[in-house]
This record gives sequence, structure tokens and C-alpha cells, in this order.
Amino acid sequence: MSLVARHLEGNGIPTLIIGSALDIVEHCGVPRYLFVDFPLGNPCGKPWDRAMQSRIMDHALNLFAQARQPSTEHSEEHWGSDEWRSRYMEVSDANREELALKGEELREQRAVRQPRT
Repeated sequence: MSLVARHLEGNGIPTLIIGSALDIVEHCGVPRYLFVDFPLGNPCGKPWDRAMQSRIMDHALNLFAQARQPSTEHSEEHWGSDEWRSRYMEVSDANREELALKGEELREQRAVRQPRT
């Protein structure tokens, strides 16, 4: 998305990225970025937490409207517990079999959607 944003900006279309991968997005040099320190895949807030999602969107829209130069802002929203940080991307003996099964299920689903030629 960061590279698409740069391309659109280069063609006169303003953009804003809301994301959780601070180092990656800033490295790509997007002009307007709202960093939300949440697990990847949840940049707009917790599922079903409409109040949190609305606050994040309000922040993003304000940044979009007011930023006159390249800008990164950090959301003040908190996920709650930071427990997700220690378990994020964890592979251990306790979950290895479960992850292997999920991976196999995903491969099977992809094979059904996109038959090989």
C-alpha cells in the first residue's frame, strides 16, 4: 500500500496510510501516515469496538485534512493488554501442530480457488 500511495501522490491524488508497521511504512516514504501500535491486521482498532474504530478514523481524517507536509502521527489508542506482543508470530512445541494444520488448510483452500495450469 505504501508504494501505491507514493504513486498516487506523484499523480496528484492525496493519500493517507493507517498502519501498524512503522519501520516499513516510514521506509517507503509515504506522505501522511497514522501509526497505530496494534497487532498487524488491526490498524483501525479491535474488531467490533466501534468507539475505538471511530476515534482512529477521526484522527486519520483530521491528519488527512490538516497535514501540509510529509507527516507521521502516532495514535494514542491502546489495544489493552500488551500480551499480544510476546505471542505475536510465536512458533513453539505447544502450537506447532496447530499451525501446521492451519497452513495445510490454507494451501487446500488456495488450490481450490486457483487451480494450477
